[in-house]
Amino acid sequence: MGDGPSGFAEPTASQPEPSGQSRWREFPVLIGVALLLAIVIKLLLVQAFSIPSSSMVPTLIEGDRIVVCRICLRFDDVDRGEVVVFEGPEGSTPDRGVVGGALHWLGETLGVASPPHDDFVKRVAGLPGDVVEIDRAGLLYVNGAAVDEPYLNQPVPEDPYRPTTVPDGMLFVLGDNRGNSGDSRCDPPDCTGLVPIDRLIGVTMIRMWPLDRLGVVR
Repeated sequence: MGDGPSGFAEPTASQPEPSGQSRWREFPVLIGVALLLAIVIKLLLVQAFSIPSSSMVPTLIEGDRIVVCRICLRFDDVDRGEVVVFEGPEGSTPDRGVVGGALHWLGETLGVASPPHDDFVKRVAGLPGDVVEIDRAGLLYVNGAAVDEPYLNQPVPEDPYRPTTVPDGMLFVLGDNRGNSGDSRCDPPDCTGLVPIDRLIGVTMIRMWPLDRLGVVR
């Protein structure tokens, strides 16, 4: 007889997986975590935007990249003088269906798809109940008091904007480049018109690009 039962193999130590194979198995998990973080950040915290026009010169110029605080609106009301980003008028969103809409939203989150409607950036000039007026010299008055606007490109003489009360639930917004801004002084589609508060996306925090313009947006 032999030293042990025939037909049974001796137990052997398990061999570790090749490191490359282990990394590939972890890759889908890492991608999933990254997607989840991107979605949470976009929904609750901050979002990046690119400036497409000159309506906010000199505060923001075409090509600037800004970071917008979404969560700020959950804890505080917007104030006069703040630079905000808001959704454009409804009606331009194509019908993609449930699955197509979800995939497009994910593409927006990852920065590989454009939003289904235009987003705009302007400065809040009037809150609900405020009386807003602009005189012939281009000077802004809110509730009868002149507003100091050091951020303006320059005051532009224009047709006066007669005193108007901002309705409940709306904001009166203006561009810093007052002579080249389609804002609350006229109605869509030529301008943004008055902005419903529930269409606000967030409050602009910083310019993050280009690096020579990095700084807080005021």
